[in-house]
Amino acid sequence: MLEGRNVNLRIMEREDLPVLHEWDNNPQFRGEYEPPKQETKTELERLYDGLKDSQWFFVEKKDGVKIGFIAHFLRAGETELGYNIVPTERRKDYVSEAIKIMVDYVFLSKDIIRIQAKADPENLASWKALENSGFTREGILRKICYCRGQWRDDCMYSILREEWKEPKILTKIT
Repeated sequence: MLEGRNVNLRIMEREDLPVLHEWDNNPQFRGEYEPPKQETKTELERLYDGLKDSQWFFVEKKDGVKIGFIAHFLRAGETELGYNIVPTERRKDYVSEAIKIMVDYVFLSKDIIRIQAKADPENLASWKALENSGFTREGILRKICYCRGQWRDDCMYSILREEWKEPKILTKIT
């Protein structure tokens, strides 16, 4: 487990997938900036079983309640973060802390120089969480995602190892 001040990140196990399956198929959880998704448990299990150079974590409050997920994955040689929090727990700085914990973990455990993440330009909460976590806005990826009947842009953010320098929030790895 990766321990922070207010939240912990616990690696997802195969038996945890029903929770993620429920969230992934829930349009309210995915939010207005992600396309609706419907996937079977078998499809999610197949995706999970095929993970390489990726890890999925639950974001948990200190009492163990699961409030979201965060993942790092290698895509075309680039390390990228993805995350989401249940609607009732948004805007409480849990995402910022989870991002900081994940950045600490990835830079402490992997020989990489850059972590990137994307956020819809209208998703103020997401891009503020990235900026509060030390990420720099690099630019706009135009019409990269088809979402809810329209093509949407994404902002690309990144943090470099030399900008990070040392752990910011990770208090303990158990």
